[in-house]
Amino acid sequence: MATMAHPRRDDDRPRRPNIPTASNRLPSVRDYEQVDRDVIATLRPTLGWFALLGIAILCLFIGIGAWTYQIYEGLGAAGYHPPTMWGVYIVSFVFWVGIGHAGTLISAILYLFRAGFRTTIYRAAEAMTVFAVMTAGLFPILHLGRPWKFFWLIPYPNWRLIWPNPKSPLVWDVFAILTYLTVSATFFYVGLIPDIAVLRDQETNPVRKRIFSVLALGWRNSDREWRHFTRAYLFLAAFATPLVLSVHSVVSFDFAMALTPGWHATIFPPYFVAGAIFSGIGMVFTIIIPIRKFFRLEHMVTINDLDAAAKLCLFTSSVVGLAYLTEFQVAWMSGNAVEQEYFWNRVFGQWWWAAWIMLICNMVLPLSLFSQKLRRNTTWLFILSIFINIGMWFERFVIVVPSLSHEFEPWQWGTYRPTWVDYSILLGSFGWFFMWFLLFIKQMPVMAISEVKEIVPPKRRVQEDHSHDLDALVIDPGATMGDD
Repeated sequence: MATMAHPRRDDDRPRRPNIPTASNRLPSVRDYEQVDRDVIATLRPTLGWFALLGIAILCLFIGIGAWTYQIYEGLGAAGYHPPTMWGVYIVSFVFWVGIGHAGTLISAILYLFRAGFRTTIYRAAEAMTVFAVMTAGLFPILHLGRPWKFFWLIPYPNWRLIWPNPKSPLVWDVFAILTYLTVSATFFYVGLIPDIAVLRDQETNPVRKRIFSVLALGWRNSDREWRHFTRAYLFLAAFATPLVLSVHSVVSFDFAMALTPGWHATIFPPYFVAGAIFSGIGMVFTIIIPIRKFFRLEHMVTINDLDAAAKLCLFTSSVVGLAYLTEFQVAWMSGNAVEQEYFWNRVFGQWWWAAWIMLICNMVLPLSLFSQKLRRNTTWLFILSIFINIGMWFERFVIVVPSLSHEFEPWQWGTYRPTWVDYSILLGSFGWFFMWFLLFIKQMPVMAISEVKEIVPPKRRVQEDHSHDLDALVIDPGATMGDD
């Protein structure tokens, strides 16, 4: 897991209270008991949490009401008119798939590269992954005119003896979502097992203790269990990384396999993967910064961790910006009048406002992260994350709507105006996502207890020695993680 910090003497502790160093990343965390105490304290419900949960459930009910109205009135209530038959639902589907893929990418890839700053933020990213994929899976069903027939997309021999069309992008999406949800949920759960055991050992309620005992799978914190755990976690991280790349590439094929102007491009798979990582980091900032503030975890999620994540955000923003410019270059050099007209219309024509929101939020504003002062300013990082989320949603809007409304024949050109049903269901999707996330953070640790302990220097007994020789440091046999 994480790398153990080097030992240090108590009297050599930095004078300032919370200044991370190479040998001690969490100077304000004194021992393993404090890690247990501070992280488990986040599980206690508060009035603010109940208020946020109530708002999320209210947004969810608004979305459910709009969907019920759409089922009664028909799909036309969503504002779909030829030629634009994909709208907010498919835009939001790709948005949430991107958010979901980013969580596992952040967790798995950074784990494989042993990036230290992932330790305190990856649990929130993994939880975000599972709930975002659950949210994304709703939109293909919402998009169907007869949602009660959604199971026809599943490839099984039904009573009609008709298999779903394997050339349909909807069938590809079903495979992608089910595969990715299975792997990401397994990866997420395996990483939770040691922390569930900590909750089991400290729980006093017999019912909850029994539930935690079942979920912990008999974890006893032995060397043998840790050896198998680290191997399994490494395998899942190595397995999830190429899977995420392939699954999000499949989602990009929904567009790239078509001949529609703006879609038929080989750049889409890497473009979508880079955009997923970028949007996921934005959502991680949106989630972890308020958690860090309201649960008073500044001494664990240090400003150095956020600074390193902001650098990754800047890098992925540069990759996404390069993909935007490459699209324009390919259209210009192709000599295809239809492609050139489409990209001109995207930026200076009918959809200029959406394209410029995308470019400003995803390319211009992240350039501020070149400033170390802004990278270490949590207020700016949170504000920027909101802009990134908005910009990445509009990126998917710019991909979907302008292409369909501005195809080959001018007489086919049209427009698209989302209705209150579209906006309500979009709001409901955010309510669904945050409802599950808020419930999660009060049932399971939002921070990986076991990995945080690995970057906390263990207790050590200093022998009386006037020479103050560091060789006199002896490890206290009682100060092991098993005591927790």
